Amino acid sequence: MPAPIPLYIDDIVQLRKSHPCGGDTWRIVRLGAEIGLRCQTCDRRVLLARAELERRIKRFVGRGPDAPDSDDASAE
Repeated sequence: MPAPIPLYIDDIVQLRKSHPCGGDTWRIVRLGAEIGLRCQTCDRRVLLARAELERRIKRFVGRGPDAPDSDDASAE
């Protein structure tokens, strides 16, 4: 079983399938066994199981403020 993808509040992800409103970018608003997502186009909120979301993620559009930055390692 592969390790879970690290997800953070306010990450913006693009999913493989688009929402019925036409949008395909979502903001992560809740973490846990189920992940809360808010559509960036129509503001609809949905819950997806973590495993289902990990299969549907196409790419990360933006990372939340809690995500570790690669710049922190070089700032000493």
